[in-house]
Amino acid sequence: MKKYHLFDVFGIELEYMLVNKKDLKVAPQVDELLLLKQGEITSDVENGEIAWSNELVAHVVELKTNGPAKDLKKLSDQFYQNIVEINELLATKELQLLPTASHPMMNPLTDTQLWKHSYSEVYTLYNRIFNCKGHGWANVQSMHINLPFYDDLEFEKLHAAIRVLLPLLPALAASSPIFEAKLTGFKDSRMQVYKTNQKEIPVLAGKVIPERVFSKAAYYKEIFEPINQAITPYDTEKILEHHFLNSRGAIARFDRNAIEIRVLDLQECPKADLAIAMFVVEVLKWMIDHLDLEKLKLLHEDELFSILNETIISAEEANIEHVEFLSVFGFTEKKYTAQEIWKVLFQKVADKLNEETQQSLQVILKKGSLSTRILKALGENLSEENMVKVYQKLADCLQENKLFVG
Repeated sequence: MKKYHLFDVFGIELEYMLVNKKDLKVAPQVDELLLLKQGEITSDVENGEIAWSNELVAHVVELKTNGPAKDLKKLSDQFYQNIVEINELLATKELQLLPTASHPMMNPLTDTQLWKHSYSEVYTLYNRIFNCKGHGWANVQSMHINLPFYDDLEFEKLHAAIRVLLPLLPALAASSPIFEAKLTGFKDSRMQVYKTNQKEIPVLAGKVIPERVFSKAAYYKEIFEPINQAITPYDTEKILEHHFLNSRGAIARFDRNAIEIRVLDLQECPKADLAIAMFVVEVLKWMIDHLDLEKLKLLHEDELFSILNETIISAEEANIEHVEFLSVFGFTEKKYTAQEIWKVLFQKVADKLNEETQQSLQVILKKGSLSTRILKALGENLSEENMVKVYQKLADCLQENKLFVG
């Protein structure tokens, strides 16, 4: 395994749902998509710079960088080209891809089918332990960002910065305000169910914010060993592995020397997703270069978790009043909205972002998270007909790689 230094390369994963074009009903037909592309059903398809793969459920396809990518700026267009190709293939079946982190009308009890092909024994075991026919498993599309570290010294810096930034991420990326045609009361419903979808074995996700561990040895002792102990009674076949089981909002992958950030809801198009990814990367660089590492390391996961809960509810409108958290960033007032914090961070790193990325981020920073824009577009009319209309516009944004402004 080749090792990379901080921010040398990146890995991005984007998850999309297959739906019927006419009524947007969930379509568990990813195997048919892969068959159309490959001529056979495989779990992975390499398509140049981007790979396609199945997920736990039969209606979600994951697009990901095919190996480490050196340039985030190029990825928006590369992902977009693959989306156009997939939608062309799906059109023959009267299907299309749907963006955002949650389908607004899906009933997971009746609409969920597990993937029946490769890795199915792992998925079957997961289903036996956790019952995967719930929103937390079947209706949660996200973007993952993978960032490399070379050794313990780099892991310490990267993990310290990511832990502290995690609670603010739903304020940028929330896109899941509706389950089963009802407002949930959470702008980031995906993260709300993410917290509890493994409640049978709570140690797997912990407090979502990782514990204060800053070396490989400490990580194994504090996180992996308890996970392995907790899963043993369930995993009698010994087919589950701790890297796979760890469900914190950022997970250390020592098998590939990377940290994977998992708390970002999927946006309406790759241009928006990659703008957020580039913004997050530049803010993490700024934090590592300019903030006090020891102060970052002091913030406890319980404190960070309480901030995360605020952004899960209110996204950019969340009030952040935690004095130590604010002071780490150099903020001097006692209260800020999450949106105000992101606007300040944008000013710190804007000169590192290209024009298109800045424009995309300005939409989010001015008009609010995608959840806020979706709710505004729906207005008072929560009929299924209106939801189909608004979410079809979001599907059009995906097809055209443009941001949704309501």
